[in-house]
Formats: sequence, structure tokens, C-alpha cells
Amino acid sequence: MNGTERENIKIGKKVKVVQKQDQRTGKLTEGIVQRILTKSKNHHHGIKVMLEDGTVGRVKKIIG
Repeated sequence: MNGTERENIKIGKKVKVVQKQDQRTGKLTEGIVQRILTKSKNHHHGIKVMLEDGTVGRVKKIIG
């Protein structure tokens, strides 16, 4: 499942995100969704979320 659709992402789900500074390399960071920051129902680069550790990034992969 990809992270471009807001309806696929729920608070408490484990996801992999790409942070702003890692966009060029594509390095993914894993964590649990604390807040969904993107208001629109979809975004072609991924829905922006905040993870429980405070990391902000766009969801590239939903793990569970």
C-alpha cells in the first residue's frame, strides 16, 4: 500500500517516510504515525505525517 492516499494512513500505523533532507537519496525512516499533516485527500509525493519521535516526512510505504 502506498502513502499517496490520506484514507490509507491512520494514527498508530507503522510507516516508512522520506524526510525533506533525504529526498535526494531516498533514505527511508520507519516509525509510528502520531499526526497526519496533509489536509488534502491525496498528494503525489506522499501524505505528510509526524511520527511519534517528532520526525516529519512524506509516507512512502505503509507497513502495518
